[in-house]
Amino acid sequence: MQILVIGDVIGKPGRQAVQKLLPGLRQQHKLDLVIANAENAAGGLGLTQSTAKELLEAGVDVLTSGNHIWDQKEIIPHLDGELPILRPLNYPPGVPGRGCLTFENVAVVNLIGRTFFAQNFDCPFRAIDNLLNGMSEKHSVIIVDFHAEATSEKVAMGRYLDGRVSAIVGTHTHVGTVDTKVFPKGTAHVTDVGMTGPVDSIIGDDVQAVLQRFLTAMPHRLPVSAGTRVTLNSVLINVDEKSGQAESIERLDREVDIP
Repeated sequence: MQILVIGDVIGKPGRQAVQKLLPGLRQQHKLDLVIANAENAAGGLGLTQSTAKELLEAGVDVLTSGNHIWDQKEIIPHLDGELPILRPLNYPPGVPGRGCLTFENVAVVNLIGRTFFAQNFDCPFRAIDNLLNGMSEKHSVIIVDFHAEATSEKVAMGRYLDGRVSAIVGTHTHVGTVDTKVFPKGTAHVTDVGMTGPVDSIIGDDVQAVLQRFLTAMPHRLPVSAGTRVTLNSVLINVDEKSGQAESIERLDREVDIP
């Protein structure tokens, strides 16, 4: 089974990168499942129904998220609907949405880290334990998006879940890492997939706006960069459907110009 996980999609340039590049990647690599982190897809903050549908129509199968999932209030009623959107599993009980869904017998899970985050999320380690122990049906293939800031926390989660899930991929920092590997018990891991958005930017945002914030320490809105060169950061994971073990994981990064 060939699974592609796309790093944080940033605003319109990120959506355009997916629309431009994903159809070819699906055909070239005969992809069975495409997962994309979409929590920054609507103007750089949050997700809307229309931006979600753009990504799904471009060939994404499941949309994951993170701490920005609530930034566009209009998406909240859809989190319990038919759209294949996940919010982190370890939000407190009673929060709208779901942290796990099944797509063609593959369980896709979304977690959020706690280190360096201001919010008081439930423990992601205990949350995934409870989920895996309580699954009513057996899933041989389980893919986890761990949306976290600290590299140590993401590597720790990978080691913790080794042999229990097929792959755990990190998102959130918008900076891809080069540590793709399959752990000893068969779980694929990368600390951060990276981002899908404008190349001429600072993690997707306008360069001058970000520099002004650093130089002045004054809070202000950071618009998505308007650059026409975009990148798609992703990882390609090959999983044995019967055993659920990953056979390989590799970075798959592409750039293209958009109008």
